[in-house]
Amino acid sequence: MVERLPPELWSHIFDLAADEDVIFYPGLQTSMAQSTWSKSPWSSWTVRTPQDTINIIQRRSYATKKSIISACKTWQRLGSEFLVRCLFFDDPTKLCDLRSILDRDPSLGWWARRLHITHFLSRRGPTMDDFENPLKAILQQCPNLEIFIVDWPMSTAFGPIADTLGRHCHNLQTVHWHVPSELLSKVIWALDTLPNLVAVHLEFDAAVQESDSITLGSAQDVKLKLPNLQQLFLKGFCQDFLEQATAWSLPMLRSFSFDFGSNRHDVPDIVSFLAQHGTTLLFLDLNCIPALDVRSILDLCPTLTTFCFNPDWKIAPIPNPDATPEQLEDEAMLPITLANRPHEHIQHIGLHGLLYAFGVGYAGAYADSDPVRTIMVQRTNDRNFNALNKATFPKLERVRVLSPTVLQDLNDNDGPGQSCFERWERWWETCTRMRVRLEDCSGGVLGNLPQEEEEEEYESEEDGEYGSYTEEEEHRNGGVSLSELRELLAECRRMTEEGEREQSPFQFFLNPPT
Repeated sequence: MVERLPPELWSHIFDLAADEDVIFYPGLQTSMAQSTWSKSPWSSWTVRTPQDTINIIQRRSYATKKSIISACKTWQRLGSEFLVRCLFFDDPTKLCDLRSILDRDPSLGWWARRLHITHFLSRRGPTMDDFENPLKAILQQCPNLEIFIVDWPMSTAFGPIADTLGRHCHNLQTVHWHVPSELLSKVIWALDTLPNLVAVHLEFDAAVQESDSITLGSAQDVKLKLPNLQQLFLKGFCQDFLEQATAWSLPMLRSFSFDFGSNRHDVPDIVSFLAQHGTTLLFLDLNCIPALDVRSILDLCPTLTTFCFNPDWKIAPIPNPDATPEQLEDEAMLPITLANRPHEHIQHIGLHGLLYAFGVGYAGAYADSDPVRTIMVQRTNDRNFNALNKATFPKLERVRVLSPTVLQDLNDNDGPGQSCFERWERWWETCTRMRVRLEDCSGGVLGNLPQEEEEEEYESEEDGEYGSYTEEEEHRNGGVSLSELRELLAECRRMTEEGEREQSPFQFFLNPPT
């Protein structure tokens, strides 16, 4: 079979089987990325986040490529490049093994396009600083690297690693860095050396010592020009970064996401940043506890098609300058509007928060101890949801509840709490009248939960699968059917059993990531 097909066709088949289109997409996942339902024979339904899904896709792709190069000499020779195109680790100790392999055959690094190190081990384990040298050595041999994602927090290792990226990885398009906020100056200099970046995700931890003030030195005067940057995601203590980025040149910026976590103080000046960069945005995601000036923000972003915010925010009605004090007091109960004028382009709205809206989970239990606060938040949710109307958003097509926690709590409770079921019905009827789809974070209709009696297909662990996968998830690659790919893998196993495999120089890669 091997001899009957030319090498070019085999390479095309391996490319289809590896199923790496999603892996090599330069854009980063946003809050609108769909979660999925997962269920194994020994557990109940759980919500799988988009981050978990992409990690599983990488493991699944790796298992396929491992089977290919293990089949025979010819497939090992033709398929070796696919094995190193995506390097995925949830255990950084294996970076040392990869470094040894690349030292023996430096040409392998030429094929690497994605390097992803995810934070999986306990905090008691090693840190990224312990693997600074092997990671630098690996990056030096990967000149065509396009995507570099490190979910692990980096501290002292960030500076040398960033310098290596700037010197050797000139094709880099996507980065995800997790650093302490006192390294802001190094982040700025690193971005200055990577002008081809398309997507940037930066997560800033609090300073190691709260009394430390962030000093930028000469980096404070750098006016960055990132002509290709289309997506920027900021998380954590990013106040100083956002202040600097306000003055930068970002002509292609189309997507901006901001996640302030549970922090309540020193909220960054989002309005000033959007005053400079909001006119080009198509996607805007603002997730924080303190309320922001939604009306001013939407005025600054006239071309948005997707807008995500927190409906727990207490947004005041438009003030009436002629109102008396008594009228102003009553005005607190008046309906609100989210925009000063109809926004002509927004089609999709994402809703963060809403932990109190349906009386389930921790928030449902909390309602018993502090019912007044719960009622106040729920009233705020109702007012903000009522503001999602066709008068303000004439092109609105979809409203999505973004929290996986809310969806999991709804499933565990088998629907909204008894006291909140009427709210779900009212929201549903409101969207139905407007012909707007009301969704949960999985993209399904809010309220449609998985049923235990549904028959699911489970893959065995030896195939590298975890949980359930639908035909739609696995049926990709331009019309190549799942059965055809399975036949290809079956052929790999048959050839292995027939003794055509020899000892592979990629023995390290044959041990799948844990």
